[in-house]
Amino acid sequence: MQAFSNKVVMVTGGGRGIGKRLALGFATAGACVALVARSKVELDLAQLEIQHAGGSALRIRADVRNFAETESAVKRALAHFGQVDVLVCAAGVQGPIGPLHETDPDHWAAALHVNLAGLFHAARAVLPHMIGRRSGKIIALGGDGTMRARPFFSSYAAAKAATVRLVETLAEEVREYNIQVNCLGPGHTYTHMTDEILAAGEKAGWKDTEHAIRTRMTGGVSPQEQIQLALFLASERSNHISGKLIHVADDWRRLERSEMHPELYTLRRVRKV
Repeated sequence: MQAFSNKVVMVTGGGRGIGKRLALGFATAGACVALVARSKVELDLAQLEIQHAGGSALRIRADVRNFAETESAVKRALAHFGQVDVLVCAAGVQGPIGPLHETDPDHWAAALHVNLAGLFHAARAVLPHMIGRRSGKIIALGGDGTMRARPFFSSYAAAKAATVRLVETLAEEVREYNIQVNCLGPGHTYTHMTDEILAAGEKAGWKDTEHAIRTRMTGGVSPQEQIQLALFLASERSNHISGKLIHVADDWRRLERSEMHPELYTLRRVRKV
C-alpha cells in the first residue's frame, strides 16, 4: 500500500514503543518519516527497521520538553522534505508511580512537562507551516487517564486527560485552515512502560498490575490495529473528523461514512445520543 507516497509524517517519540510502530506503519504505507527522539541509539535502530522494510526515514535528535529544539527539528524536516503533512505526537513518559501524597513534586511536574508541554511544543512548531499550506493533520496519543480515573498514576493520567482537551481546543482554532487534530487511544499494548508498572510492584495498584501482567503475556493490542487507526486519522478519509478521541476499540471504520454529533468521542466520552 502506497497511499501516503506523497506525504511527510513527523513522529515525536519515534525511537521506541508505539511511536516507532506508527512510524514504521507510515513508512510501509509510502510516507517519508521524520523520526524525532532524544536517544541516538534508538533513532538509529528505528531508522534501520524502516529502511529494512523498504521505507525512508530522517533521524532528528530533539527533546520535546525544549521548544527551541522542537522548532529546530521541524525546520530540519522542512529543509529536508519540503513539507510536513502529518504530525504524530507519541513522545511520553510514565512518570511517578504511587500515591500522590508520597510523590516527589519535581518528578510529577517533569512527567507532565513531557506528556503535555511536549505536545504543545510540537504542535506550536509545526502549525505555522500547516496554516500557511492550509492543510495538515495532528495526531496525539492518548492513554490511560483519558477515559477513567487512574489512581497511583496521577501525573500521567492528568496529562493524558489534558491532552484530549487540548486536542479539542486546538481543533476548533485551526478548523478554518483545513487542519484536523485528533487523539488516538492506542489501548493496552506491550512497551517499556509495561515493565515499569510491573517493577513498581504494589505502588502501581492491583488493577494496573493485572493489566500489565496480561499485556506482557499477550502483547496487548496489535501494532497493526494501532497503525490502521493512525493511517485513517492521517488520511483524507477523516477530513470531517477533528477534535475527537478515537480509541482502537471503537467502531471507527463506520465514522468514514457518517456524520458525527458534536458530543461524540470527546473528553466526556459520549458514545450515543
